[in-house]
Amino acid sequence: MPFISIKMLEGRTKEQKEKLIKAVSKSVAESLDLDISHVWVAIEDFPKDEWGMGGVLASEKNK
Repeated sequence: MPFISIKMLEGRTKEQKEKLIKAVSKSVAESLDLDISHVWVAIEDFPKDEWGMGGVLASEKNK
């Protein structure tokens, strides 16, 4: 039973997360020839003050 963990910055809607989970689950199930019910996906949202890229907090990017 595959378990996929997705970590991303907060801000996506429930609908976007549902679409992502569906797409990832379908892709993994097809790739591994599994029933989609055996694929688990977890999304972790991080506040922009708790994530950094290139040595800079995400909250400070593009200011």
